[in-house]
Amino acid sequence: MERIATGGAPAAIGPYSQGMAHGEFVFTAGQLGLDPATGRLVDGGAAAEFERAVANIAAILETAGSGLDHVLKLTLYLTDLADFEAVNQSAARLFKEPFPARATVQVCRLPKDARVEIDVIAARSS
Repeated sequence: MERIATGGAPAAIGPYSQGMAHGEFVFTAGQLGLDPATGRLVDGGAAAEFERAVANIAAILETAGSGLDHVLKLTLYLTDLADFEAVNQSAARLFKEPFPARATVQVCRLPKDARVEIDVIAARSS
């Protein structure tokens, strides 16, 4: 197993790694829409948080020798399913065909009172 760490994503706020790689796969920790420079949630609602969280995921994947185009599975956690369509529109812009498999779950609360959290499983680039 290989620990993945980058300054391009927020530092872990608990006893976990930003990402782990094993063989040809990369597993990321859940990422919020936190600006890695300030540690604060970005303004602009769920879609903006999702886009920042994807940028954080992209930085972790790049460090691991992968990228957004290698994401196999994305899990999306929303505190309000009413944000689903706005987040979906952002996802359609940030991910390309073939889109990753995805699960969406409504949760009652996320760390730092975020509206969105995502984690992914990706293949390493060849």
